[in-house]
Amino acid sequence: MKQQHYPELAETLFSETLANGLRVYLLPKAGFHKTYAVMTTDYGAIDQEFVPLGKTTPVKQPAGIAHFLEHKMFEKADHDAFDTFAHYGASSNAFTSFTHTSYLFSTTSALKENLETLLDFVQDPYFTPKTVNKEKGIIGQEIQMYEDDPNSRAYFGTIANLYPNQPLSDDIAGTIESIDQITADDLYLAHQTFYHPSNMSLFVVGRLNPEETLDWIKTNQSAKSFLPAAPIKRIKPQVPATVIPRKVLKMPVERPKVTIGIRGLADLPAGAAKLKYEDAISLGFTLLFGETAPDFLRLYDQGVIDDSFGYNIEVQRDAYHVILAGETDDPEAFEKALLSILTHATEKLRAASDTFEVVQREAIGSTITAFNSLEAIANQFDDRLYGDATLFDEVGIVKSLTLDDVIAAMKTLIRPEAFSIQYILDDEQD
Repeated sequence: MKQQHYPELAETLFSETLANGLRVYLLPKAGFHKTYAVMTTDYGAIDQEFVPLGKTTPVKQPAGIAHFLEHKMFEKADHDAFDTFAHYGASSNAFTSFTHTSYLFSTTSALKENLETLLDFVQDPYFTPKTVNKEKGIIGQEIQMYEDDPNSRAYFGTIANLYPNQPLSDDIAGTIESIDQITADDLYLAHQTFYHPSNMSLFVVGRLNPEETLDWIKTNQSAKSFLPAAPIKRIKPQVPATVIPRKVLKMPVERPKVTIGIRGLADLPAGAAKLKYEDAISLGFTLLFGETAPDFLRLYDQGVIDDSFGYNIEVQRDAYHVILAGETDDPEAFEKALLSILTHATEKLRAASDTFEVVQREAIGSTITAFNSLEAIANQFDDRLYGDATLFDEVGIVKSLTLDDVIAAMKTLIRPEAFSIQYILDDEQD
């Protein structure tokens, strides 16, 4: 078992790739009574077209199938995995993103039994036409709920505007029409391809003994058989890298909502350089729009933005973007003010040179503080997105950044042709 010590974090990460390809990471945390485990597959909502494991012909599956599969994994022929976790004193959950699906539990007891429950239910699917059809009604209600939620429409609508005619333009849950096409055979095919151990990782953090825990995992995995591992061939749509520049949506809202999306059009570097780029962008937006930034304070005092304002930076497997959003009584003033800051980002960042080190130190402190949260560590850990670099390397990367690095990264991101603006207005407003 490999050991990697990180002196700045006072953490030692234990890791091993098992014979079947499952990547296991163990992080013991002294002084914690709880243990948190996440099992993740590199499979999400955008992975709709692929060549199934052991086949040569590609298939295209309905939008929303990754999320549908996540819902169905807990139900077995004679029990529900939620009940098993509860029996052993654990709370469990799962979530699907555009590129990942994760299953998790937290517990203060019976770690061995809960780990076995996690490994077994994720690796042993059970679907029938009857149970699949039942789930369609449940997820259909969830989709309708999101359709009626202005915040959800603002976020996913902006994503769709940034990536038209691509899987990213589909809601993670799909549509009522797309999930109606899902069959039990579709679910088994997706599971066989994307839930192979070689496409998955297991991260366990908290109160644990690394050697003992790894032995439990190895014993569980050695008793199972899987198809031979093979690289997964994902089929990506060949469409122009364009955005929908503007869209207005009307629905019942108390106040107008405005989102400004920025799609990354430049190719990202690989490995640790990608994480460095993301951290540079993060520092750049903090300097421009953080709560102590001069323009933020000015617009806040003017009432152009309020506490609803925020921004989100996302780096995905095949895409990256930034979304700024907020409620406002004057959408046009909101848009004009934010676009002015963005288009003058270079000179504004130069003017913020005196505060760069303060923002940098705050980012380092925030990263270190996050290691006090088992959930934050496990849910943010990604062992593939940045090559050999992970969140454990982030403190060193942020320390290495200069203001010139930040300005260079922001220049590659902020381009007028990458902007997409969306208004959500009350449906009774003229």
